[in-house]
Order: sequence, then structure tokens, then C-alpha cells
Amino acid sequence: MTTTKIDMLPEIANLIKGLQPNAITAERKIILQPLIDYIQDKAANNQEIRINFICTHNSRRSHLSQVWAQTMATNFGIKNVYCYSGGTEATALFPMVAETLKNQGFQIQKLSDSGNPVYAIKFSENEHPVIGFSKSYENSFNPASQFAAVMTCSQADSDCPFIAGAEKRIPITFEDPKAFDNTPQQAEKYAERSRQIATELFYVFSQIK
Repeated sequence: MTTTKIDMLPEIANLIKGLQPNAITAERKIILQPLIDYIQDKAANNQEIRINFICTHNSRRSHLSQVWAQTMATNFGIKNVYCYSGGTEATALFPMVAETLKNQGFQIQKLSDSGNPVYAIKFSENEHPVIGFSKSYENSFNPASQFAAVMTCSQADSDCPFIAGAEKRIPITFEDPKAFDNTPQQAEKYAERSRQIATELFYVFSQIK
């Protein structure tokens, strides 16, 4: 596949250069392989690639996954990738997630200041931002069909054995940084989880030919 790289914002570019996908375990690569296969099949057939990252509250891991997947698809020049996120219920994007992404180099603009604020999250000066807010995975903002549902938390994975409209359901679960809320380790653990997700999605998109 012919790719054209897009310039990332400088801090994000530096973070990406420092990732260590070679450290991903063989067991974890097996878990990631179905997502690679889904993306590769779509790319090989010049089809649009829609990925909806689903967690319980659409507040932490699903947003980090959505943002990093869109970033990595663009980083590797893979076209027609559209990343979404949703929950089994809507709450709000947790402020520490926005703060973590900002600290890692993303440009964050808060578009609304309601109980469920809307954020514009940019990884490149010239690319459309990711729009982040909490929503049900069935929300009309998300695709109704022809998408992969990636389950990013074990609770959503067990509670939702069937996702309507999904062509493929792929469990790729992450530990919840919420466990460290209101502790001295909070910022460190959110950054650690964000970096893990970035590393694994770097690996996923680096495999696409």
C-alpha cells in the first residue's frame, strides 16, 4: 500500500519515536492480530475502515484508544480510517484524560462546558481533530454498520456479547487508570496507560501493507 506520512505536532512526533513496540509480548500480539487483520482486509480492498472503541462509560480507555488509533493511522499514511468511541452508557470524558493527552503533545480545545463537555483533539496542524465526548456506542454520532467494535474494558466485553451493526467484535482490553484517581500516582498512571495504548496501536498500524 502506498502511504504518505503526515507531519505530527512536534511533541507527539517525539513521543511516537520513543515508543517500543518490540516490547509487546507475543501473547499481546495475538490479541491485537484480529484488529490488524480487519484493517488489512479493508485497506487491501480500498474500503473505508471504521473502528468503534467501546468501554462501559466512554470516559477513559475508549477515548484514549480512539485518539491514538486516528493518530497512528495518519502517522502511517493509511487512508480512509475513521475512529469512534462509545460506552454502554454515556457519562463524560474524564478531565484527566484530556490533561494527559495535552501533556503528551495534543492540542486540546474545549468546545462546550456542559456536564458532558465536547473536546476537539488535534494531533496535526492540518488534520481534522478528533471530537471527544461521552456517548453510547449506539449514538448517531457513531457508525450504524460496517465497523469493527473493539472492546477496551472487560466489563463492556462481558456485558455486550453482541454489538448491533458491527462486522467484527474484537476484545482488546486495558487496565483502568481510574483505580488511581485522587492518588499521588494519578497523572503517572494515566500517562502510562495512554503510552501503552499508543504503543499497541503503533504496532497495529505499522503492520498494514
